[in-house]
Amino acid sequence: MAVFLTKDSRVLVQGMTGAEGTKHTRRMLASGTRVVGGVNPRKAGVSVDIDGTQVPVFASVGEGMAATGADVSVVFVPPRFARAAVVEAVDAGIGMAVVITEGIPVHDTAAFWAHAQAAGSATRIVGPNCPGLISPGASNAGIIPADITRPGRIGLVSKSGTLTYQMMYELRDIGFSTAVGIGGDPVVGTTHIDALAAFEADPETDAIVMIGEIGGDAEERAAEFVRSRVSKPVVGYVAGFTAPEGKTMGH
Repeated sequence: MAVFLTKDSRVLVQGMTGAEGTKHTRRMLASGTRVVGGVNPRKAGVSVDIDGTQVPVFASVGEGMAATGADVSVVFVPPRFARAAVVEAVDAGIGMAVVITEGIPVHDTAAFWAHAQAAGSATRIVGPNCPGLISPGASNAGIIPADITRPGRIGLVSKSGTLTYQMMYELRDIGFSTAVGIGGDPVVGTTHIDALAAFEADPETDAIVMIGEIGGDAEERAAEFVRSRVSKPVVGYVAGFTAPEGKTMGH
């Protein structure tokens, strides 16, 4: 089993026709993800051949959802367009928007997060500035390498992309139900606590690894949640030596 992302997830890629979007769409398809379309209003109506798979391009997230039944969007658009892209996904009512883009202004992230809340929280936002999430052997939404681990019964939630990959590789002989990279920006959608709650409720996740980084109190709040609400074993790792005095860090 998996949380947030399953073998039945149908994925749209906003920004698929850009260099990064095309590269990672290819990797997602190769790992078995059901990528059902891309979104680019300037190229709507064409199909892109990705290693023999014809992926249609739609003018909007809503159009793509209507045509394909998509329930996940992965956002690869440049930072200046990210706010509009996520708002579009939220307005279309898609179930999850995975925002890979880094360098999005914090006020833009706060704006699209607030927009999602005002819309009833129907769209789960993962990220921004994150590697996405993967349920090994089932689906991969983002940039996490699919060949570094295997399916198993560990749940992983991490701020750090690099440490996500490292932990998945080190525990590859045990394997993962789902690994969720939440990103390390000052404002993120899905939090440690959200992922911890999902793994606690998942009958096929036996243990949880949580990776944090210095700065802020997200890890302390997650630890309190573990103490009071999580019955499964949790291993926590918080990375970083010092936070320079007077410097506001995102994570």
